[in-house]
Amino acid sequence: MHFELPEDVQQMQRTLRRFMDEQVLPRNAEFERIAASGTYPTDVVEPLKRMAREAGLWNLFLPGLKPEQPGTRLSNMQYAPLAEIMGRVPWASEVFNCNAPDTGNMELLELHASPEQRTRWLEPLLEGAIRSCFAMTEPDVASSDATNIQTTIRRDGGDYVINGRKWFTTGAMHPHCRFAIVMGVTDESADAPKHRRHSMVIVPLDTPGFRIVRNVAIMHHHAPEGHCEVTFTNVRVPVSNLLGEENAGFALAQARLGPGRVHHCMRTIGQCELAMELMCDRALTRKAFGKQLSDFANVQDWIGYSRVEIDQARLFVLQAAWKMDTYGNKAAHIDVSAIKLVAAQLQTRVVDRAIQVFGAMGVTPDTPLSFLWSWGRAMRFFDGPDEVHLRTIARHELTRAKATLGATAPYYSTH
Repeated sequence: MHFELPEDVQQMQRTLRRFMDEQVLPRNAEFERIAASGTYPTDVVEPLKRMAREAGLWNLFLPGLKPEQPGTRLSNMQYAPLAEIMGRVPWASEVFNCNAPDTGNMELLELHASPEQRTRWLEPLLEGAIRSCFAMTEPDVASSDATNIQTTIRRDGGDYVINGRKWFTTGAMHPHCRFAIVMGVTDESADAPKHRRHSMVIVPLDTPGFRIVRNVAIMHHHAPEGHCEVTFTNVRVPVSNLLGEENAGFALAQARLGPGRVHHCMRTIGQCELAMELMCDRALTRKAFGKQLSDFANVQDWIGYSRVEIDQARLFVLQAAWKMDTYGNKAAHIDVSAIKLVAAQLQTRVVDRAIQVFGAMGVTPDTPLSFLWSWGRAMRFFDGPDEVHLRTIARHELTRAKATLGATAPYYSTH
């Protein structure tokens, strides 16, 4: 593995840092003020999007980007440090057209969309003219096992008719959101293979029968773009809205999740770096019992552990990104499970230490820490809970051990 990035990519990192410092951060307070009113701050984001595109900071996440498409073609490993820089401000990714869930949806459409779907949905997404959402998780079943999904997608002549209930459909309340990619059951037969029963269908949000029920709060904070509960009641769309092949939804979901988890993890690392900086500033400027907080051994331990844990996680994510670039997404699926597990737990751990150093202020909206902690805690569920990733990693290790069972015998004592 060689993590040295080309000079042009290093220059892009410098340009992005400068853009974040000079353009995004000065508008953060205005974004938060408008978002707190329940309105999405498009007046803040849209001008920044135009500036970012002019600066060459656009669609940086899509390795398969074609010359005629707007943006800069980067590998997963080249994009990863940029995601870390963007992640320091939770809403910043949209400025560069690199925000979830649109990134995953663009990747899906890039790989599997028909020519008509590309023209109608992918091209406007790449231009940043519209937004999208992804409807997979359901409140009535354990979605950590996606074979439980109950939403039905039934063929009726030249249409599909969709019925079901989803939640944590991120982005559904964005004023520019125009469609959802919906995963549901198309083969309801009892003997259907459990991973060949589901399909993905594109549903325009203005389709009759689609309804946003509520914006679900996460630990009491409300995202203006929405983590929405939505319902589909006899939602009828043409068969041409099928994405990829019928009953191949699981394969599409896995293709979507690989790069997306790298993006999530690197944004998390950026947020952990911010929490670390806030913790150090607070420790150096706050006194208790006649000493700076930075003089207390336990605070120094928290800072030291945070430093090495963040750096370990970053290297782990870069290794996964490198493996995806070198050997393909499938070859890196264990690494991707591992980094998702590590990054989510890292965020709650590092931010929790920072909150402790801040004291009561750390749990108020006066710092970003309480938001970052609650988002890190939620991250231990979305894109698969910790336990599923642990099981995936453990099964891989046990499979490898079975192949060499007995090879450790020479290490046992003969006495």
